[in-house]
Amino acid sequence: MDTCIEVKDLTKSFNGRVVVDGLTFRVEKGEVFGLLGHNGAGKSTTIDLLLGLKKPDYGTGTIFGVAPDTNRKAVFERVGVQLQSSNYQNNIRVDELCEEMSALYKEPEDYHRLLQFFSLEKLEKSQVNKLSGGERQRLSVALALINKPEIVFLDELTTGLDTAARRAVWRHLKELKKQGTTIFLTTHYMEEAESLCDRIFLIKDGKKVTEGTVKNVIESSPYENLEEAYLWYMGEEVTL
Repeated sequence: MDTCIEVKDLTKSFNGRVVVDGLTFRVEKGEVFGLLGHNGAGKSTTIDLLLGLKKPDYGTGTIFGVAPDTNRKAVFERVGVQLQSSNYQNNIRVDELCEEMSALYKEPEDYHRLLQFFSLEKLEKSQVNKLSGGERQRLSVALALINKPEIVFLDELTTGLDTAARRAVWRHLKELKKQGTTIFLTTHYMEEAESLCDRIFLIKDGKKVTEGTVKNVIESSPYENLEEAYLWYMGEEVTL
C-alpha cells in the first residue's frame, strides 16, 4: 500500500499546555484510519495541524508528500474535509449550498448524485437549518466529497446522533471505502471504530497510547472487546 499521510513528531501547545505531544503515524491509501481519544485528547487539533489550519510548534505532517501549510491549494484539490465546527449561513437551501461548493472546483462531482448516494435527494429544496441531525451530518460528508477527494477527513462525524442515524452514516462510509476513498476518522465511539476502521491510533492528553488493527489492539489488552480495552488503555476502571 502507498502512504498518503505521514506525521512525524507532531507537537502543538496552547497557552503553555501541550495539546498534541510528539505524534508519529502513517495512513495508507484506501484504508479507514481512526484517531481515538476522549473529548479534549487532541484529535481535532491533530487534524487542524495536518490540514495546515494551525501551525505546529514542532514536527511535520504531509499529505501525498506535500506540507499543507505551504501548499494548501495542491492539498485541498485532493482532500475533502468535514470539521466539527462546520456552520452554514441562515436560510440557505441544500441545493444552493451544493452549488456554492461546486463553484469552488474546476471539475466537481455531480452533487445530485451525491445527494442520492446519501439518501438526501428529496431534501434538495429544503433549508439546511430544517434538516435533522443525521441529515445534516450526511450532507456535511456529501459536501466534503464534491471535489472528488482521494482522502476525506471526518471529525467526530456522528457525535450527537441517535443509534439509527449513526448507523445510516456508517453504511455510507463503508460504501465510500469500497470505492477506494481513504478515510481519516476521529471518534470517541468504540463501536464506530470497531465497525469502520482498518487501523486505530489511541491518544490521551495528546500522547500516543497504542496503535494497530482493532483486533491487535484488543488482543494486546486483558479484554475481549474494544470498549473495555480502550478504557484499560486510558487507565480507567472497567466495570463488568
